[in-house]
Amino acid sequence: MGEATTLVSGLGMGESARWHGGEFFYADWIAGTISSLDGDGNVRRVAGVPSFPITFDWLPDGRMAVVSGSDAAVLVEVPHAGLVPLADLRGISEHPWNEIAVHSVGNIYVNGIGYDYAGEPQETGVIALVRPDGSVEKVAEGLSFPNGMLVSADGNTLVVAESNAGQLTAFAIRADGGLDPAGSWAALEGSAPDGISWDGSGGIWFADVPGERCVRVAQGGTVLDTVQLDQGCFSCAAGGLDGGLLFMMTAQWPQVLDPASEKTGRVQVMRVKP
Repeated sequence: MGEATTLVSGLGMGESARWHGGEFFYADWIAGTISSLDGDGNVRRVAGVPSFPITFDWLPDGRMAVVSGSDAAVLVEVPHAGLVPLADLRGISEHPWNEIAVHSVGNIYVNGIGYDYAGEPQETGVIALVRPDGSVEKVAEGLSFPNGMLVSADGNTLVVAESNAGQLTAFAIRADGGLDPAGSWAALEGSAPDGISWDGSGGIWFADVPGERCVRVAQGGTVLDTVQLDQGCFSCAAGGLDGGLLFMMTAQWPQVLDPASEKTGRVQVMRVKP
């Protein structure tokens, strides 16, 4: 593999890397925006979001579903109306909500850490199921800072990164949308997994902020590749027209938490497949 190339710089706090429909999408949590980057390097603002954390995914009909984290709200894209409320998560937890993953049947999974970010770490993270009608149900709890989250291609498994536990955790998805614990997908000793992405061949890329890297692992935890960076990596997405690019959201840590600090956030990309 070669070196990472910077595509966009000057972001406040870039997060939520996504490859979708031939474009790369990302959020800037400080600016409160979702943007896309096309193959010619043009940046397009897609939406403004009321509060961070900001994460998003796409419903089966092509509309975007967005988490407005501090508002504990799930928003959906409505033509000619922008983002409108679908679900209120405060009945499950009033603490900020974090990541989202959409199932092919239209069910939405959203996780939250279950305590204030500035507080002492706790194993109080939860996952909520939001059905297409907007009804909400808690389907998992007791997680240690749940972060990135994915649904497998066959729709049978949900994988969530537990940052404080240093592992990727699996759940079996039932026909009714509920979750059954399925154990550790991969133990990641010495890592704090953040945003995650399928690698296209059954493995997972995970971003590691304190390690300033992005790592690809097989189920079970075998390390397949490591991309070392010069900033903390918050999120990543495998993409490109041939699936051979790895997009990474990076920034200086912990300076990025200070709104008065220099905007060091970047979109970086590296070819990881021939």
